[in-house]
Amino acid sequence: MRYSINETHNPDLISWVESANDAATDFPIQNLPFGVFRRQSDSQPTVGIAIGDMILDVAAAHAAGFYSGLAAEAAVSCKNDSLNPLMALGATHWSALRAQTSALLQKEIELGQAAQKKARTLLVAMREAEMLLPVKIGDFTDFLTSIYHATNAGQIFEPDRPLGRNFEYLPRAYHGRSSTIIVSGTPIQRPKGQIVTAPDAPPRYEPSRAFDYELEVGFYIGQSNNWGEPIAVADAEDHLFGLCLVNDWSARDIQGWEMQPLGPFLSKSTASTVSPWVISLEALAPFRRPAFTRAEDAPALLPHLYDAHNQAQGALDLNLEIHYSTENMRQAELAPALICQSSMKYLYWTPAQMIAHHTSNGCQMNIGDMFASGTVSGPTNDERGCMLELSWGCTQPYELPSGEKRCYVEDGDEIVLTGFCQRDGYRRIGLGECRSLIVPNHS
Repeated sequence: MRYSINETHNPDLISWVESANDAATDFPIQNLPFGVFRRQSDSQPTVGIAIGDMILDVAAAHAAGFYSGLAAEAAVSCKNDSLNPLMALGATHWSALRAQTSALLQKEIELGQAAQKKARTLLVAMREAEMLLPVKIGDFTDFLTSIYHATNAGQIFEPDRPLGRNFEYLPRAYHGRSSTIIVSGTPIQRPKGQIVTAPDAPPRYEPSRAFDYELEVGFYIGQSNNWGEPIAVADAEDHLFGLCLVNDWSARDIQGWEMQPLGPFLSKSTASTVSPWVISLEALAPFRRPAFTRAEDAPALLPHLYDAHNQAQGALDLNLEIHYSTENMRQAELAPALICQSSMKYLYWTPAQMIAHHTSNGCQMNIGDMFASGTVSGPTNDERGCMLELSWGCTQPYELPSGEKRCYVEDGDEIVLTGFCQRDGYRRIGLGECRSLIVPNHS
């Protein structure tokens, strides 16, 4: 389903939820992302929609009679502890729910005015809610799709062949660990593993000294394919529900030892932090852009990875940021440092191409599966999406406003990823935040 710009994207829409009309909010009425939350006074999780600094309880809105038709069917599925049942209904239901939710939150129409009278029943303040992992994730795949990150990491580790021959032919990836995907705000204990500290020395089992964040975007599969049936690039977005922020943590010292000769294992399975709100593909319709411009001497795309429409509109204009604070900075009341401003426009492969490649051998994708973009880095120093690049393999330690220097993340450091889309003529929409605090390993 190719989403078109429609009335829900109208920048002039005003909500009766006043905080949604703030120009700085991530969640205006034009966004309406999905999440799973729990009220402080109620232990039963349910699906909500972010609006300003509030959450619309979808099941409560349905019980109050504010949904009909396909939207009502979708709303029934939201009385659940995950988005999986809603995702299983398909794009027509998702779109119907979005359209009617937009209407019931609008200030100037009768439906919205009726809903406003029941605001105390329908809304929950974000500060009073506990956000949960939004999706029951089956499989997790992590890609490597930023040519700048791939080149930078290659130059650090293998200067003689920094990119690798296959990068321009296929989206590289490895299968990750879904059991350690956690929601934003969950503290992360520094991992332990086998680490080699000298070229000829045996490994030692100890806490990682090179723990690193990775700025990524995650994508949730909303519709499955049959085993043995590849998904074409042209059809791939029919299977995509929405996206989130991902911090895919990496222990670089564990990684360097264990990746001989296979791929990442324990260095990548400590944690992958995701933001709690899932931005629908429809909400992002105004922010589509052409795919990354390949070099003139780049090889032609193989047929199963090429689609003309995807080349013209398959990428997203999504700005990404990393905010960093240390324990000393917080004690001194220093604001978190903005250490990276990158963009999804730097991804060499589109989300549709990632899905098409993932299934090109007949691999089955299931509802609730998640894949991530890999570290999103750009061509300049302030667009480097991990500390490995920012400190250039610890040869150029990064200095924070407090005067502290970092090669990698230390205990007490807090990293917050944010993302937003903006374009003239449309409301700015955001992804919320993906927040993590690193704590010591005392085991």
